[in-house]
Amino acid sequence: MSQTSDQTTAWVAVDWGTTHMRLWRMAEDGAVLACRSCAKGMGHIQPDAYEGILLDMLADHLPASGPLDVVICGMAGSRQGWAEAPYAPTPCAPPSMEHATRVATDDPRLRVHILPGIKQMDPADVMRGEETQIRGVIARRPGYDGVICLPGTHTKWVRIQQGQIAAFATFMSGELFTVIGQHSVLRHSVGDTGWDAEAFRSACRQATDDPTVLMRSLFGLRAGSLLADLSPEAARATLSGLLLGAELAAARTFWEGGDVTIVGENTLSRAYADALALQGQAPQVMDGEETTLNGLRDAYAQLLES
Repeated sequence: MSQTSDQTTAWVAVDWGTTHMRLWRMAEDGAVLACRSCAKGMGHIQPDAYEGILLDMLADHLPASGPLDVVICGMAGSRQGWAEAPYAPTPCAPPSMEHATRVATDDPRLRVHILPGIKQMDPADVMRGEETQIRGVIARRPGYDGVICLPGTHTKWVRIQQGQIAAFATFMSGELFTVIGQHSVLRHSVGDTGWDAEAFRSACRQATDDPTVLMRSLFGLRAGSLLADLSPEAARATLSGLLLGAELAAARTFWEGGDVTIVGENTLSRAYADALALQGQAPQVMDGEETTLNGLRDAYAQLLES
């Protein structure tokens, strides 16, 4: 992502998560002037701290007069965040600026807009932050009909039809991987680093074909390390494969026979791409940060139009 610093900041894009926040100073043409991040996510701060954090991070880039528009997605809009941005109900297009919550600020140089999350009533599910990445995918691929996979601690599978979020499902596979690998008896066998690609693929293929393999095989990782010298790297990859395979089996109605786009170019996203390839899929992978930023750019463009 190109960055320059000799232009005036036209607006500010922010992705405010649970553990971290990322801020981009943007030029009028949509170019990134600078990007900063910090570990002051929603889970670490009080609601009255948000404005001060923004002011500190913008430092000398605030206008002398007139407000600077700040467009925020993510957990700043949660009930525990800066100001609650109510969920938009599905089916719906990714929420636009007309649904954003305007936050009152003490400093008149800031004009803050928080984009809402999305809710699904049956089965009950919510997302907050991912909807902006979905908007970023659609902005890059107008007319996209298919499925968007957003890997993470809580992975989202989202069906897009005619520009709308028709349905979605959340899977806690990432959190289960951490809990089982670090806080169960398997912590003695599962490594913190390293990877065995063949062990991952074998476990993933088995669990996708038969999800009951997951529950039958977990303790086998401990027994394998005790009796058969199963390496920590192979145990780690096998645990990941079992969990991801069981997730793919449960999410089959989303990805089978359709176009799949994975958001994120990191180790986890590559694991999802690898798992889907085992099932004959050829997903497109899009950069996570750029997709978020494209969603925020698209929202800001709507603000200008209005």
